[in-house]
Amino acid sequence: MPKFLLKRWYGLHMVLALSFSLLLLGILTLHHWMYGAIGIICLIGLVLYALQAEKGFQRDLRLYLATVTHRVKKAGEGVIQELPIGILLYNEDKVIEWVNPFMTNMSGDEMMIGKSLQDVFPHLSWKPEQKRLEFTYNERTYEVLIRPDERLLYFTDITDMKELSLRYHREKAVLAIIHLDNLDEVGQVMDEQSRTLLSTSVSGVITEWANKHGIYLRRLTADKFLGLMERETLDKLEESRFDILDVVREMTADNKIPLTLSIGVGAAADTYIELGQMAQSSLDIALGRGGDQAAVKVGNKLTFYGGKSNAVEKRTRVRARVIAHALRDLIHEAEHVIVMGHKQPDMDSIGASLGVLKAVQVHNKEAYIVMDEGNSSVERLMKEIYAHPELADSFITPEQAIRLVTGRTLLVVVDTHRPSLVIEPQLLQETSRIVVIDHHRRSEEFIEPVLLYLEPYASSTSELVTELLQYQSERLNIDNLIATALLAGIVVDTKSFAFRTGSRTFEAASFLRRNGADTAAVQRLLKEDLQQYVKRARVIMNTETYRDNMAIAVGDPSEDFTQVQVAQAAEQLLSLSGIAASFVVARRADDTVLISARSLGDINVQSIMERLGGGGHLNGAATQIEGISLREAVKRLKEAIDEVV
Repeated sequence: MPKFLLKRWYGLHMVLALSFSLLLLGILTLHHWMYGAIGIICLIGLVLYALQAEKGFQRDLRLYLATVTHRVKKAGEGVIQELPIGILLYNEDKVIEWVNPFMTNMSGDEMMIGKSLQDVFPHLSWKPEQKRLEFTYNERTYEVLIRPDERLLYFTDITDMKELSLRYHREKAVLAIIHLDNLDEVGQVMDEQSRTLLSTSVSGVITEWANKHGIYLRRLTADKFLGLMERETLDKLEESRFDILDVVREMTADNKIPLTLSIGVGAAADTYIELGQMAQSSLDIALGRGGDQAAVKVGNKLTFYGGKSNAVEKRTRVRARVIAHALRDLIHEAEHVIVMGHKQPDMDSIGASLGVLKAVQVHNKEAYIVMDEGNSSVERLMKEIYAHPELADSFITPEQAIRLVTGRTLLVVVDTHRPSLVIEPQLLQETSRIVVIDHHRRSEEFIEPVLLYLEPYASSTSELVTELLQYQSERLNIDNLIATALLAGIVVDTKSFAFRTGSRTFEAASFLRRNGADTAAVQRLLKEDLQQYVKRARVIMNTETYRDNMAIAVGDPSEDFTQVQVAQAAEQLLSLSGIAASFVVARRADDTVLISARSLGDINVQSIMERLGGGGHLNGAATQIEGISLREAVKRLKEAIDEVV
């Protein structure tokens, strides 16, 4: 018997009781020996009885423990046999040593023991550090817990749970807002009857598309619909790449201004309020990128579909006037203004910065332009600026700009809306009032400004700034160098008015010319160095044709290229006969791979570059990739082309 049970019988209490009894018997014997003898006999009898009872307790306890052990062992064996979890033991060579009946029923093989684990379950493999995995066997899904120290595997059938999870995913609510981009512009060039017929036919096509896919559609306004669908439907729409965009564009292609759609989709939100906010945010981004596309936001992931046409030029200047007045008010409230463009500024960025500088000076406020290291494309312009004392004093370094920031500083960001591309990202954190003026299609990464002037239809940011300048003062006197820089920015981004040029582009150029812009000076500023021309020619020599109408040129890995050089090579490739899109891949001095893409408009190079982490316009885009070889970059480029085209 264990010691702790023996103490129940022979503990201190028994010793004390026996000692006390002997003491009383001794006292009793002194008074009368006969009574003492009787007491001793009775005490001996009690002791013998206690010993006998202790033996009986031990016997009964052993019998009870044996019974319980048998029952527990039998129950354990029964549990292992009936447990709805598979148990498998294997040896060092991964040969099966023992399985429970669940495994036999699972595999249908009663002779599993002694066979290789790989032979029985060919698709079951795991890494040494892996503790859990899922695999499919006989059309059932199992979760496997791995215990490598015991060489033990536990199999749990999770097929029903996976099906339930999949069903939950398929049936989650998705909200979509469908917007007719340019219904007002189309209506302005049509009579009432034609406009009504067009609206009815487009609405009919959208309704038919919605019914086909099981989407509940509700018209909110003349140019806006609300759609409610399941996640399974959204997956199908993504597979079709939202073909309704092409259908509507093609059916109105004969119109002077084709009608296009923009769709904002929100999914995977916890509440319907968040779902609506995501859908509206997605629509805003799609419209900010020029429309004719669908922006799908699933959680934090944003995906774009469509975008095959350029943004339609807004013929009215009402928005420009409203933005100009709002900018004027912000300038009046500010202590001083800091203007900042993107890294490695080009002619458009510097021209727009100078234009904003002039707009601030009109209102007698101090303004500064943040400048980092320039590039060869703006070297001549910067020499002209530094030779101009008043303008030269306005250019400061990023460190100086940070020291100038106060609570009343206004920051104007031009020619970009992406925080990662600005010259000094810290300025975005230091200032609370930010204005963004840009002409690029909106990307997922975005600065949150107090005033936004984002017009993808514009040829350049210089064009937008020129329009804003016209509303700052009735008597505007622009310095000849500023007017020339603005015109140079427009010329560069339009390739001498050949691409992305609208009526308002020529109006802006005409305004600048009237205010002293020197076209001959523009040509001098844009002249190219002979060595740079030869270097670009070597890149073009190493060109391959991909998918019949695309040119991919790769720079020499031993040479370093600038972003401007790569862009110029892509533009020159596009001038070749039979080339609809061009791509140039080269390495920069900091070992970053640059890819510049250009197209005539039939191929959306923006979507291609976005898949590589970049962005831009439908017919002009670029990206930068770190830690990759030129060969791998070309491979990824071709994969992105195959996904989009």
